[in-house]
Amino acid sequence: MLKGSSTNMLLFPLTTVRSHHEPVFAKVSLRRFYLSLIAACIAFPAFAATPVDRYVPEAKRVGTCKMSVVFWDIYNAALIAPKGEFDWEKPFALQLDYLRDVTGSEIADRSVEEMRIVGADNEVRLAAWHTQMKQIFPDVHHGSQITGIYTPDGPTYFYGKNRMLGKVQDSEFGYWFFRIWLGENTSEPKLRAQLLGQK
Repeated sequence: MLKGSSTNMLLFPLTTVRSHHEPVFAKVSLRRFYLSLIAACIAFPAFAATPVDRYVPEAKRVGTCKMSVVFWDIYNAALIAPKGEFDWEKPFALQLDYLRDVTGSEIADRSVEEMRIVGADNEVRLAAWHTQMKQIFPDVHHGSQITGIYTPDGPTYFYGKNRMLGKVQDSEFGYWFFRIWLGENTSEPKLRAQLLGQK
């Protein structure tokens, strides 16, 4: 709140000011007030909750890793969990920041292959999940981000940079999808250790 006489100027309509100098001062005061509000919104964007904050209480990073294939870096990954402590019984988020171009169809195809590796064997369900993932995952480029949010016994949500891409309602999907990175029989045990902070 503005201090001194500027505050009082906001309590009365400009038509009540009688001095020929005061209306100008009042307009300036109002203008400064609104500019201050705009500046505050720009300076403190952190007050707006992120998608991760909505689902993961006291969200804190657990660990990070970089996924590379031969000579190509594919993405950086970060695991985020309540108080930085991973637990399958609590919600968590896996954030992927892409370092190269990958199509949404390729992401969906590879995800199904990896889900089979970690133990998913219901082909009817896998086919349904594959269709949903192809609808959800966009083509990504260097700088793109996809965040998957796991909720125990609930849907899996996918976000771009603060924009919801879609969700898979079947809770079984989240159980198998996140085991691609976090399951004990993942194809990338070193990356799993890094995500879990076990470097």
